[in-house]
Amino acid sequence: MRIPLSWLREFAEVPAGATAEDVMEELVKVGFEEEDVHRPTDTLQGPVVVGQVLSIVKEPQTNGKTINWCQVRVVPEGAEQTLTGEGIDPSGVQGIICGAHNFVEGDKVVVTLPGAVLPGDFRISARKTYGHLSAGMIASVRELGIGDDHDGILVLSRIGLDPEIGTDAMELLGLYDQAAEINVTPDRGYAFSIRGAAREYAHATGTTFTDPASKVQAPDVLSGGYGVKLNDDAPIYGKPGCDRFVARTVRGVDPSRPTPPWMASRLRLAGIRSISLPVDISNYVMLELGQPTHCYDLDKLSGDIVVRRATAGEKITTLDDKERTLDPEDLLITDDSGAIGIAGVMGGAATEVGDTTSNILVEAAHFDEVSISRSRRRHKLPSEASKRFERGVDWHVAGIAAQRVVDLLVELAGGTADDAGTDVGTAPETVTIDLPAAFAAARIGIDFTEEQIVTALEDLGAAVEKHGDGWTVTAPSWRHDLETKEDLSEEIARLVGYDKIPATLPVAPPGRGLTRLQQQRRRLIQALADAGLTEVLSYPFVSKAANDTFGVAEQGAARPALKLANPISEEQGFLRTSVLPGLIEVAKRNHSRGFRDLAIFESGLVFLPGSTMGTASIPPLGAKPADEVLDALYDGVPDQPFHVAAVLTGHDSPAAAGHEPRLWDWADALDIARLAGDVLGVDLVVSQGSHQAFHPGRAARLSLRTGETVGYGGELHPKLLAASDMPARSVALEINADALFDAAPDVIVARHISTFPVATQDVALVVPADVPADDVLAVLREGAGELLEDVALFDVYAGKGIEDGKKSLAFGLRFRAADRTLTADEASAAREGAVALAAERFGAVQR
Repeated sequence: MRIPLSWLREFAEVPAGATAEDVMEELVKVGFEEEDVHRPTDTLQGPVVVGQVLSIVKEPQTNGKTINWCQVRVVPEGAEQTLTGEGIDPSGVQGIICGAHNFVEGDKVVVTLPGAVLPGDFRISARKTYGHLSAGMIASVRELGIGDDHDGILVLSRIGLDPEIGTDAMELLGLYDQAAEINVTPDRGYAFSIRGAAREYAHATGTTFTDPASKVQAPDVLSGGYGVKLNDDAPIYGKPGCDRFVARTVRGVDPSRPTPPWMASRLRLAGIRSISLPVDISNYVMLELGQPTHCYDLDKLSGDIVVRRATAGEKITTLDDKERTLDPEDLLITDDSGAIGIAGVMGGAATEVGDTTSNILVEAAHFDEVSISRSRRRHKLPSEASKRFERGVDWHVAGIAAQRVVDLLVELAGGTADDAGTDVGTAPETVTIDLPAAFAAARIGIDFTEEQIVTALEDLGAAVEKHGDGWTVTAPSWRHDLETKEDLSEEIARLVGYDKIPATLPVAPPGRGLTRLQQQRRRLIQALADAGLTEVLSYPFVSKAANDTFGVAEQGAARPALKLANPISEEQGFLRTSVLPGLIEVAKRNHSRGFRDLAIFESGLVFLPGSTMGTASIPPLGAKPADEVLDALYDGVPDQPFHVAAVLTGHDSPAAAGHEPRLWDWADALDIARLAGDVLGVDLVVSQGSHQAFHPGRAARLSLRTGETVGYGGELHPKLLAASDMPARSVALEINADALFDAAPDVIVARHISTFPVATQDVALVVPADVPADDVLAVLREGAGELLEDVALFDVYAGKGIEDGKKSLAFGLRFRAADRTLTADEASAAREGAVALAAERFGAVQR
């Protein structure tokens, strides 16, 4: 909500020198958030004055254009020019070149003199052009930043002004005003008005508030006006779509009259474009009182107005000239011709007020929040009116708002108001709340005095009656959010001051802290970041094809997935069963922007639906569900394991003098997987694997010693990389981190560091080509006995010198004893034991 300060000052005691920042600082105290400051003088600086065109000489140019060489008086005749500066003529008459042709001699216009700065940092100076020294500019509304019209010069008489020559045009047009913009939460819709904002400013500063509604003299009873019927035969949740409709008639209006500059300025600062006088008046009243109104061309109406639900297939052309097909749930304003407006959202083009309108019917109605909200979303028609109706409007202000529109149409448009009027509907029941005396103190944590409680509630506009040990509070009609004693406690704390609530840090009981699972997650993520990978986040929404490709290892196998009922995009209409699709999209997006060398990872949940999804019914509100109901709810929630995935593309480091960067390969992906296991104390087994998303010959299965598969890693499939426009040989991995957490020991015991030297020996074994190297390594570890500290594969060879169908595997073995220095014979004996077991198991032969 944008709040013009000049408007706010009419109803609240805002200091004369206060800025928009000062106003927002006060409103923050009562729970509003600062958004922005709107100040024309930030982009527009003077001197900008009223001038009168003395003469116009039209001069055709060789380019076919005709320019006007104008003499413009900018100080009254006989008066002294008090402005100084290069290009300002002391005589008070400026020579100015102008290309517009919508003004004549004698017109009063806005002149930007040398030294002025226009929006867009356009600086005005005296300059030679078209053979003349042009010292200034005759401005249009767009050049001044006060509108979009650029068809010609702003002629002041056409907006109803006849100021003295030399008048400060910025002050004349309200350009010294400024607006404070605050964020209004959905439960405080009353603040979408100057009425609400002024009340809150008074709360914050402890000053006097004048209700703008109290300045309007509306009749207590209306009768004999235009016929209106409320006929909602399908209320939503049993609540009528319209429970009040006020209609007033004004005749003989002149819609061609200009909107007064003071009104146009306030509307502009409030973020609303000036359209025509009747429409501007309607918008002005909406901003002032918070009650949207609508003006109909009375002569275009036929028969009584009926507020009803739409029929299936019914259509309407709205004010934006779009034909819309209506839903039976839409609430309509209709007459004998059919729909003339979507209630509370947008009026119809058939009854629009135009240049020929002379008689106007003013509507001020109260609509159900749910009806308006659903229609607004259904038709994608956000409007200032719907924004207020769907948050709740004061039922009692409708008649006052209608009267305010009538008064302004009479005053500014020359109309005559009918004495008769229409007011149909039923007032809602008032909300009364019992507030025990000690309740607010117990909830907020500080002791409020009785005076503080009563004063705060009465400042809200509530009626407070003492009874026993507490109060009965009747909520004001504009506060639909006040329904319980908890709501009242919050308001008391807000108005007494959040700064009065002491800040105390809770003390954690001994032995508390991060859970084992939280520690494991942090340790894993930190280890990947420390290894040089960059953590990213992607959306959990993917396509069915992505789930089918990454969610299962076997091609063509079914992967159950959760389909979203209302997806952001139909192309990404499923919840992910793998983290890799989103991660690959991040890599693809970075590649398209020139970032080729990437090492990124993501951690997050995947969603694996079981046989049961959801429940047959939703538990009722207002009571805790029974244990069996909760169990059924949890049974219907999909399994959501925590996964970690990484994608590596390009090189491992930037190129530099004397340094040749290395391409990431499948071994790097497996090293990251092993790192994940190491930091959690889990022995991760890497073996040849097969997954449809990975290269057929360069994919590894990652498993626990129990044989449980926890993930896959390796080089991504070439077809997948080509389809994603990613570099060939890009690698990736994905691990079910929850499985690692479950397998991890509670305490990771650090390995003892021996002070004795290590004995190293290498062995090369020729084995059948189909024997996995990891199996041979495991046998060597088993056969070498307890003296073996480590064994690692460092070479695989097949070719010349090796029999067909076989391969050579070279291993490095490290031996060490905990209590002595090993002799060469002891190390050799352990090595021979390892070789012997490999020969027994696989027929291995030393090279």
